[in-house]
Amino acid sequence: MQIPTFQAVLEARQRIRPYLAPTPLYSYPAINALIGTEVYIKHENYQPVGAFKVRGGINLISQLSADERERGVIAASTGNHGQSVSYAARLFGVSSRIVVPEGANPGKVAAMQGMGSEVIQYGATFDEARQHCEELAREHGYRYIHSGDEPLLIAGVATATLEMLEDEPGLDVIIVPIGGGSGAAGACLVADTISPTTRIIGVQSKLSPSAYESWLQHRLLPASNRTFAEGLATGTAFELPQTILWERLDNFILVSDEEIQQAMVWMIERAHTLAEAAGAATLAAAYHLHDELREKKIGIVCSGGNTSLEHLKRALS
Repeated sequence: MQIPTFQAVLEARQRIRPYLAPTPLYSYPAINALIGTEVYIKHENYQPVGAFKVRGGINLISQLSADERERGVIAASTGNHGQSVSYAARLFGVSSRIVVPEGANPGKVAAMQGMGSEVIQYGATFDEARQHCEELAREHGYRYIHSGDEPLLIAGVATATLEMLEDEPGLDVIIVPIGGGSGAAGACLVADTISPTTRIIGVQSKLSPSAYESWLQHRLLPASNRTFAEGLATGTAFELPQTILWERLDNFILVSDEEIQQAMVWMIERAHTLAEAAGAATLAAAYHLHDELREKKIGIVCSGGNTSLEHLKRALS
């Protein structure tokens, strides 16, 4: 696995452009008042699958060899990575199967099935689903698409940060949610090249802090995985994103699930947008850091909008 170059990000944008329009970057007075500074929200929840990962899926699957396309692909996911793979596989005529934890978000499962993927439910957590997925890939010869350790995925999702810095070149800080870390790794690669004074801050749930602990210790560490925010729910860190984050991520914070739920409500009340828990975690982080962020221009990535009715009710109550 090689760290993607900035040139790889530019090439990814060219591959993605025929299929995905740039997503908007909006500022809302009510959000600015809440945080006490100028805030811009990158609306990856407006993607056709409702999440940023589709950028990476299209970039990777468009580059599969003829043999890989023939064998088909498999991925493990809590939902958004699986939807990305499903969407791109259908786009390029590749058979796909997605392994999800039992009790996965039913809306995401239905979406993956609707896009033609075989959905296999296995295990109580993402990590158990991932292990089963790897076994199936070895047994059947499928092209396994890891949710983080894929240079083409990272280059693809990095195009979201490229768009942000082109639309608002003066961003002082960009806050990115971290589950596996592909989005944050991509943000670091882009900012390091075209806006080195922009600080990249990652956020994860206190109840699933594996990426955070691994970043602190500069080694891959497992941790408990109990957050309700499926986009942040990983119990083990991923090697390639962490390698990038160790060198380039400026700060990393943890927020509570309660803070994330409050941020989901703020997204609805103050930005009139539906954000899933991982997508709202960046607003929770901005509020958590609001004293430090005063008088700075910040961007926050709303990574997705695929919340379940159960999670939405939980946040609103």
